[in-house]
Amino acid sequence: MSLTLGDYLGMPGRWWRATQRRLYILAPKGLFARSLLIVIVPMVMLQSFVTFFFMERHWQLVTFQLSRVLTQEIAALIDVHDQLHGPDANAILRSIARKRMDMDVTVLPPGPLPPRLPKPFFGLLDEALSQQIASQIRRPFWLDTVGESSYIEIRVLLPDATLRVIARRSAAYASNSHIFLLWMLGTASVLIAIATIFLRNQIRPILRLADAAESFGKGRDHEFAPAGAREVRVAGYAFISMKRRVERAMEQRTTMLSGVSHDLRTILTRFRLSLALIKAGAEGEAMRADVEEMQRMLEAYLAFARGDVQEPVVSVDLRQLLENLKADAERHGTRARITISGQAQLEARPNALRRCLDNLVSNALRYGKHIEITLAQDARFVSVHVDDDGPGIAPSLRGDVFKPFYRLDEARNQDEGNSGLGLAIARDIARSHGGDVTLGDSPSGGLRASVRLPM
Repeated sequence: MSLTLGDYLGMPGRWWRATQRRLYILAPKGLFARSLLIVIVPMVMLQSFVTFFFMERHWQLVTFQLSRVLTQEIAALIDVHDQLHGPDANAILRSIARKRMDMDVTVLPPGPLPPRLPKPFFGLLDEALSQQIASQIRRPFWLDTVGESSYIEIRVLLPDATLRVIARRSAAYASNSHIFLLWMLGTASVLIAIATIFLRNQIRPILRLADAAESFGKGRDHEFAPAGAREVRVAGYAFISMKRRVERAMEQRTTMLSGVSHDLRTILTRFRLSLALIKAGAEGEAMRADVEEMQRMLEAYLAFARGDVQEPVVSVDLRQLLENLKADAERHGTRARITISGQAQLEARPNALRRCLDNLVSNALRYGKHIEITLAQDARFVSVHVDDDGPGIAPSLRGDVFKPFYRLDEARNQDEGNSGLGLAIARDIARSHGGDVTLGDSPSGGLRASVRLPM
């Protein structure tokens, strides 16, 4: 397959996009980790550059200078050896080397030098010292800088002897450079620790704001006071203002509906009084049925409106609540079974949660002869499934039944007493707790209503 010019021109762009995707996958997702990375990466890069460009040059320069001085001292000893004669010449040379140069010098009989040793992996000392001996002494030599010993051995072949010199490694090698590295790493560690503490203090108000928003979404009262940087405090105050506006809107809606219910109940009472004066007949009975239906619809709508009234959040024993619902179902002549796995405690508004589950169980009792209630728990959520063996609901219509006053007579054969608000109230209560209500297929062939609530 041949590549065109456009393919070649597009390769860098595709490579860069692929690299960006890989970096995005590998990069940390949390704000604290990313902020810490922003602080650490430049610091590490700066210190790496300083270490490479400064320390490498400094180390190399100092090592070459020390090697040059050591070589000069060895050359001076060779000159002294050439000038001294007599039986005490070697002793004098050894004394001068030990007292003045801190070296151990031995004059060996002439002979071949030992074979060359393998060069070390990091051979800066071997390279520097070899260059200096070759340029200043200009005689055959043998060098041993390999190993962890604190001494180095140098042998120089003279016309009538072999000069063996043992010197300290520090005399030819910048051995204290690690102190600078330790200081640099130590200060970097202290700075990183300080940066971590400050970043954690800056991230903590953001996490508290997130917890407050999540608690408010679950219908729980959470004490929150803005703190941290100015921008975080501004976001916190904006959240508090939004929370107050939502609470005022909910309170106004509840108050308005209470007033409307009072007025409507007054009118319905007048209707009942008027109907009581009418003689018994078909028309009177029909009007009484209409008034009763209006009364039921009004009560159902008020229950729907009261679903989000602020009720104290307490620990609810789901096992006891489901047992009570089972007992109610059995009193209506329906067989019921409960299966519980996991923890049966949940922080919720007890009356609202009971209304939610009672609506689902009542809906199952209305259309099925046998119901099964299952409670399951995972790491973050508690799920309650209510299964019946009724006619079920078509998948295409399951989203419509959550609409207020929506009736599905053909699918569920609803009786006249149903106002069409049961599932709407259940979903409204579940969502006020941060969860949801969904519909699915029951294993027994009917409908499954599932409530999923956060822990």
